[in-house]
Amino acid sequence: MPELGTPLEQLGFLTIGLFDSADPGPGHESVLKVIELGEQLGYDSAWLRHRHLQYGISSPLAVLAAATQRTNRIEFGTAVTPLGWENSLRLAEDLATVDLLSGGRLNPGVSVGEPRNFEHFKNNLYPNSADVEDFSYERVARLLRAIEGQPVSTFQGVQGIETFSARVEPHSPGLRKRMWYGGASLRSAQWAGLNGLNFLSSSVVRSETSESDEVPPFAQIQRSHIEAFRAAHPDGARARASQGLVVIPTDRASRTQRAKYQAYVDARTARTKTPPGPNQMMFALDVIGNSNQIAEALYADAGFREVREVVFALPFSFDHEDYVQIITDIAELLGPALGWKPKTPET
Repeated sequence: MPELGTPLEQLGFLTIGLFDSADPGPGHESVLKVIELGEQLGYDSAWLRHRHLQYGISSPLAVLAAATQRTNRIEFGTAVTPLGWENSLRLAEDLATVDLLSGGRLNPGVSVGEPRNFEHFKNNLYPNSADVEDFSYERVARLLRAIEGQPVSTFQGVQGIETFSARVEPHSPGLRKRMWYGGASLRSAQWAGLNGLNFLSSSVVRSETSESDEVPPFAQIQRSHIEAFRAAHPDGARARASQGLVVIPTDRASRTQRAKYQAYVDARTARTKTPPGPNQMMFALDVIGNSNQIAEALYADAGFREVREVVFALPFSFDHEDYVQIITDIAELLGPALGWKPKTPET
């Protein structure tokens, strides 16, 4: 629990990887360059969001496979892969392949639930089974079994000149311990803990209060989820949980950048003050200011005080040079203000 003066152990960043639909290549290349810079700055990890039918990276594993060949140390994550879009057996093959290419640096984060706007594309995604697809936690359990190396086929042996395995190949033995679940509810936090997953808590949580109840502050709800996760996890207090917030340090930003950043935060602040709707979702405030101001705000945050590692989310719509300034300031100014030490090739 990082109180003031307790060092933060792990520092990562998360990006959506926006691109121009008329010329998507440069946007993907920008993400790879940001990841390379992250390694040079000593970050522990770089994470990619999953975006389908949008102008953000739809295939993080393909991008991370490329990143494995440009880096040597930094770890990679997905935050998160929505399993409603995926076949668990096939995804297990891809995850193991990228993990092996990286030398065991992959941290896949997943979630479940019906895909957003499902009714508009379900017949193309699941032309024969859309109305009977199971979007429950069983989809995660099936993926975990495949990653663990449990049999997925009733046949193994030789047919002609080909040899077949009953488990997913390739198999990456350490991958199961690096699986994360991205949850916004108390139930998800408890389920992740009971199933021995790591837990990603982001800037969106479910309030889970009735209309007559007073809604607790965002940070208090996030903290309760992390506590519930660890209470259910076999590792207890040692179970890995990460907090994800949008933080925007302005220390070395230009005047133009500062104005852009503030306008971005101002446009998103109204949603944090709106009472939870039918889905009871609440949003965290973006944290903007110089690194000392951000560090002070984080140490006052009940959710932050429950974790030893963070994955700070980069704003969605900024330019490459903005991301360079932000992740550089986080690594060189904010991180040290939180007691974090950058990693070197030796560490």
